[in-house]
Amino acid sequence: MRIDLHSHSTASDGTDSPAELVRTAAAAGLDVIALTDHDTTRGHAEALAALPEGLTLVTGAELSCRVDGISMHMLAYLFDPEEPALLAERELVRDDRVPRAKGMIAKLNALGVPVTWEQVSRIAGDGSVGRPHVASALVELGVVPTVGDAFTPEWLADGGRAFVEKHETDPFEAIRLIKGAGGVAVFAHPAAAKRGRTVPESAIAGMAAAGLDGIEVDHMDHDADARARLRGLAKELGLLVTGSSDYHGSRKTCVLGEYTTDPEVYGEITRRATGAFPVPGTGGA
Repeated sequence: MRIDLHSHSTASDGTDSPAELVRTAAAAGLDVIALTDHDTTRGHAEALAALPEGLTLVTGAELSCRVDGISMHMLAYLFDPEEPALLAERELVRDDRVPRAKGMIAKLNALGVPVTWEQVSRIAGDGSVGRPHVASALVELGVVPTVGDAFTPEWLADGGRAFVEKHETDPFEAIRLIKGAGGVAVFAHPAAAKRGRTVPESAIAGMAAAGLDGIEVDHMDHDADARARLRGLAKELGLLVTGSSDYHGSRKTCVLGEYTTDPEVYGEITRRATGAFPVPGTGGA
């Protein structure tokens, strides 16, 4: 089985619609794909309606978190999307995205960059607006050559000249909320140093003690040394090890299935989940 447990659609900051995403996943030879848009489950219904035969969908979300001033992401799998406490927290994070984006635009304008809210809003479409949409606007204006080049201290990286903080959930609270909704919690790309400061291993150990299920090890932002270190840490802490593409369509260079999760780990994730269950495709629309 080929299992990719991290992808994004136009419901957040990907460029494929949820329907396009699942069709692309099937064409890429995947057996399982997780749709994990940022702080939202809005793409799930469309993905399920279009799910091709032979492809299984794992519903999920990627939650924005912050610990000790360090931004991080928590992948939540197979939770009940209507569970009130987790739903309220997702809405709180999502509602803060618009004023945050407008704050970044104001800072960019002060730096002489003529980006506008109308431009960023057009790029985001129906998705939850975020830094990648602002970064795409910078690419359109010729300020930077690629979206990745916008995530530097000069522009949008944490602490950068145009960076603006947003509401982010404490990861220990996120774990509690995910578990309370019957889900499984996996720390996304924990060693992605090029995104900014990374969470220390002592904090990951604390999260493991608080119920964290796993860490995403095989990821495009982890080199071989980082993957080896994280595997050792996962073994020491009794955490599951996942792998995934973090696919964003044309917004990033990664492709679906670039990294995958071991079928035994996937099986354990599905065994632990009680809020929702993987859905096998029946042909779709």
